[in-house]
Amino acid sequence: MRFTKMQGAGNDYIYLNGFEKLPADLSALSRRMSDRHFGIGADGIVVIMPSDHCDFRMRMFNADGTEAEMCGNASRCIGKYVYDKGLTSKTLLTLETLSGIKHLILDVKNGTVNRVSVDMGNPILSAPKIPVNTSLSEIISYPLEIENNTFNITCVSMGNPHTVIFLNEMERYDLHHIGALIEHHELFPKRTNVEFVEILSPDHLKMRVWERGTGETLACGTGACASLVAAVLNGKANRKAVLHLLGGNLDIEWNEKNDRVYMTGEAVTVFEGEWNNNI
Repeated sequence: MRFTKMQGAGNDYIYLNGFEKLPADLSALSRRMSDRHFGIGADGIVVIMPSDHCDFRMRMFNADGTEAEMCGNASRCIGKYVYDKGLTSKTLLTLETLSGIKHLILDVKNGTVNRVSVDMGNPILSAPKIPVNTSLSEIISYPLEIENNTFNITCVSMGNPHTVIFLNEMERYDLHHIGALIEHHELFPKRTNVEFVEILSPDHLKMRVWERGTGETLACGTGACASLVAAVLNGKANRKAVLHLLGGNLDIEWNEKNDRVYMTGEAVTVFEGEWNNNI
């Protein structure tokens, strides 16, 4: 079985051609392939499939085998994959995901895709729809006690749940420990991704992410979008800013006129290979 390893801002996934026959248990496949010691090593797998009403459809599985709604960085890499491999000649694509249809704009230079912009849709602030177990309609700067600390959290869904925390000097905190505790907190019936954000200026935000089902990753596209939305809601940032992640930068805009969030960043092919299904 052929595979392609790709990354967007360091968020690395294994991409599989779902137009061809694949193993039936994709969850187990993701656990095996994603293992960084005994497999290829990745944040998960992404399967590119045919769609009845879009150009393509994506399914993605985290490193622990759980299926996620979508991933912004992965959607950019899908744009590069399908264009560079000749599966399409279009530079404006529609992508079916479990969180709705996403629109991709491909920046093509010298016959290959360099950067991709994604219309990520409208952020969801309704607590029941994120979902969050609370009687409140929205969670904005809500005090959450974790062991001996109180963190003010803001919850946003970009098709998947995110909990954003603003910190000064985030290196002082054990983000792995805090992230794991919040991910599995009883407030979140479907668990949650956790973003730790430091405001450098209204146009520049530093971010680290604890991804649900994976752990800390170098980047998260939906998390970057959720972080900017949360920063705007808390009066900490402008509607257009650069998000500085461990794996690189993403340009994020929350458009005031149509309420939609746009993400732009690179998409990179790392290597290709053949997987032994008997592993």
